[in-house]
Amino acid sequence: MEEKQFSGILNGAVPGEQVKKDENSRRGNWGNQIEFVLTSVGYAVGLGNVWRFPYLCYRNGGGAFMFPYFIMLVFCGIPLFFLELSFGQFTSLGCLGVWKVSPMFKGVGYGMMVVSTYIGIYYNVVICIAFYYFFTSMTNLLPWTYCNNPWNTPDCSGVVGTHQANATFANITAVMTEVVNRTKRTSPSEEYWRNYVLNISDGIGNFGEVRLPILGCLAVSWVVVFLCLIRGVKSSGKVVYFTATFPYVVLTILFIRGITLEGAISGIKYYLTPQWQKILDAKVWGDAASQIFYSLGCAWGGLITMASYNKFHNNCFRDSIIISVTNCATSVYAGFVIFSILGFMAHHLGVDVSQVADHGPGLAFVAYPEALTLLPISPLWSLLFFFMLILLGLGTQFCLLETLVTAIVDEIGTDWIIRNKTIITLGVAILGFLLGVPLTTQAGIYWLLLMDNYAASFSLVIISCIMCICIMYIYGHRNYFKDVEMMLGFPPPIFFRICWRFISPLIITFILIFTVIQYKPITYNDYVYPNWSLVIGFCMALSSVICIPIYALFKIATSEGATFLERLKHSVKPDASWGPALQEHRMGRYATGGPESVEVRPLKEELKEKEPEKEKEPEKEKKDDISLTIQGSNGSTLNPTPSA
Repeated sequence: MEEKQFSGILNGAVPGEQVKKDENSRRGNWGNQIEFVLTSVGYAVGLGNVWRFPYLCYRNGGGAFMFPYFIMLVFCGIPLFFLELSFGQFTSLGCLGVWKVSPMFKGVGYGMMVVSTYIGIYYNVVICIAFYYFFTSMTNLLPWTYCNNPWNTPDCSGVVGTHQANATFANITAVMTEVVNRTKRTSPSEEYWRNYVLNISDGIGNFGEVRLPILGCLAVSWVVVFLCLIRGVKSSGKVVYFTATFPYVVLTILFIRGITLEGAISGIKYYLTPQWQKILDAKVWGDAASQIFYSLGCAWGGLITMASYNKFHNNCFRDSIIISVTNCATSVYAGFVIFSILGFMAHHLGVDVSQVADHGPGLAFVAYPEALTLLPISPLWSLLFFFMLILLGLGTQFCLLETLVTAIVDEIGTDWIIRNKTIITLGVAILGFLLGVPLTTQAGIYWLLLMDNYAASFSLVIISCIMCICIMYIYGHRNYFKDVEMMLGFPPPIFFRICWRFISPLIITFILIFTVIQYKPITYNDYVYPNWSLVIGFCMALSSVICIPIYALFKIATSEGATFLERLKHSVKPDASWGPALQEHRMGRYATGGPESVEVRPLKEELKEKEPEKEKEPEKEKKDDISLTIQGSNGSTLNPTPSA
């Protein structure tokens, strides 16, 4: 019995409480806590850590950018992460079900679903392109090495030329100088990307034909995601042991290879050299806050969903710190990997690192692949790099799909749909594949970037801000603090209470204002998006936010009450079923008998019936001593020790 109690403490359980394999047998739990942590790390650590953070860092003052970045992590990132984890874990419900806390705000949950849908559609297209590059890297010579291919143009100038195979060092230097002095240099990797992989059209309205190789890879990507989620968190929890850890192995291999190259140190210096004067620039702080917010996946619904499969007394406070810090440390580490290779490439070209640095798809599919052609055994490094991108993308994609499926299953909630959750997963995966088909056309990259810039931009900030306001000020911060204390066994630290109520909402508001002020119409290289496409982009952004007022008006209109104020009061009042999902955890004000100080818990007897017969008799003799649970004034439970 003492061993069971001790293991319970390690898992975040309240001392004296029985620990079960699956607390929620109807809905299921993670196999163990490592699965949850790895899944959340895989969700938070995505493509943005590799292709966005290093670029932001060197553009915003190098090492000086780390200061506002970690300030925003402490005051906004970790508190919001902890808020969402505790919110989902307390109710054991997805991003729709949790809004029983204040039914009028259920539109926030629908907004999260809309955002996750948009991201899930285009994110898997990026993964499928990484799959395509992975498959094409299975060759002796990378296809974007030279300029002698049918898709190349006269402007193409590679860092390695076919005529340079047996050239002397002097000839190579002369060729490099010629390349640099060209007024318009197009790399073989860029022409491979634009003219062969994408076969890009002249505008967003000209879809052209579907790129069948990309479509095939998209099908492969969705099949992989579905198979990994075929049993929900039970199967994905096993997959993440590999998908969440192996990218760090690849990053380390690429890092070791990168720093041994000539010119790598100059690239790393460019990445880290502090420009302290930039700390006074508001844009640097805005970029730091935005990167923290978007990188951690706040307001997507995924954090709430993943935490909902935790056991009720899991220490999500500890988890939020571990996952958030791991995510940010990965971003910094990835910067070394990226800029060591880019520094090597800049050294070979004889140009400044800024001329080869890029971000987004331009870094992943143009700049970095070109740098890899300079390495011996370049196909091997290319395979490793794109395999890492695939795994980073899949970790996020798992959670996006599970968010949608969990929301649907929780909302309908029938026995049939819970038993046949796999069918829902398959249906969502097929729908996601079909909606992604337009992104595999010749105009697909235009639509992908449009969705990336608008579908999940300021709408996420608004959703997160409203969530903070609802929990802290509508439901009430004192109520929520007691809920967290009942769940964890200790109240939220005072720092987090202050952040939740004041600091984090202020930072979120700052991010929103910064986003609006810094807004510029989207472009792709030299292509300027037409106005009608920008209207579509804003409609995508508003489609998630508009769910909030529409559902609020609907809820007020259908609530009880003779006057508007009465209906409004009823619509924000917590639902009768709000609280812990399992009866054994519904204590104090959540107890079915009411908020009495002493509560009889028959579940203790049910648990004893499941124990071996030899343990049942001695427990029966002490039934009167252990069947009462005293409800403390601070919301914690105290089991009185039987007198000797």
